[in-house]
Amino acid sequence: MTLNPIDISSRVSPHLSALLASRVDNPECEQPVTLMAARRFLADLLPADFREAERIHHFDISESLLDELDSLIEEFGGAALAVDFIEVKASESLSSAIEAVVNDENRENPPTLAVVRDAIVAGLGARLVGDGVLEDDEDDTLLPEIESLIEQFGADSLAEEFLRFE
Repeated sequence: MTLNPIDISSRVSPHLSALLASRVDNPECEQPVTLMAARRFLADLLPADFREAERIHHFDISESLLDELDSLIEEFGGAALAVDFIEVKASESLSSAIEAVVNDENRENPPTLAVVRDAIVAGLGARLVGDGVLEDDEDDTLLPEIESLIEQFGADSLAEEFLRFE
């Protein structure tokens, strides 16, 4: 089964997404991290008395990470790759660039990552620095970051899906 990481990650809480990202990014993890491996890791972090009580009867902890992981495992299987459940958002700088392209009144269609990349190559970063939206050094990171998103999700992915709202 091929999973669409953007769709799936939107159903994962920010806390679980952060936990999964920390496991996936851990250089000591030699094999790809699965949901079941993440669950075992999380269960090992819990106090022994909680783990024992969980075995006896399932605690009703609303929105706990363990419950959330169990739901994902039930739906997608324990072997599903954790990376597919990590929320991916653009940095604040790239979000500003995406918003500038999205808000372009001359645009007829929602911009893709490729359209945003083309705007950055054409000087969007320098314009945003000149307008005071970005700091001088922030425009240097835009192109590598958009290239990374394109490599991971494809040039035709809608750029708005990656906006960071804070």
